[in-house]
Amino acid sequence: MIPEFSRPLSVERIGAAGRSSELSADENECRALAERFGILAVETLSARLTLRAHGPLVHIEGRLAARVVQACVVTLDPVAAEIDEAFAITFGPELPEDSDELVIDLDTEDPPEPIIDGKIDLGEVVAEHLALALDPFPRSPGAVFAAPEDADTAGAFAALAALRKKSPG
Repeated sequence: MIPEFSRPLSVERIGAAGRSSELSADENECRALAERFGILAVETLSARLTLRAHGPLVHIEGRLAARVVQACVVTLDPVAAEIDEAFAITFGPELPEDSDELVIDLDTEDPPEPIIDGKIDLGEVVAEHLALALDPFPRSPGAVFAAPEDADTAGAFAALAALRKKSPG
């Protein structure tokens, strides 16, 4: 499957001095990303990346800028947002899958993401970081969640207690 915003780069093209890259999503890519993330729209998406090779590892530092529209979690009204997010990620050679045991050490850094077939998809890196930067609970200005007035404030446990009192025991 080809990602919605794909910009593959061969790690051989990074060079010893590193490499800079600027990416922008076109209208179709923005529409596809909005669908993927379940939001109303990705109006613009661009990123500036700096790539540096350190032995077998590739370190990417970037900044993405986007304009998105999400649905308010209270009113479902459109909520526009500007995103300006810095990120860093490291890629390395694919690790062999010969071990069935997964060891998680919370004191160490995350392992590098795998370089697959000698390439890194820069567009997918940007798309993943955009997904992480989205507001998980967007709200329209002034939107307030209030419980319905006719809702039973005592809740389900009060109803169970009332049933228990009615039963002969």
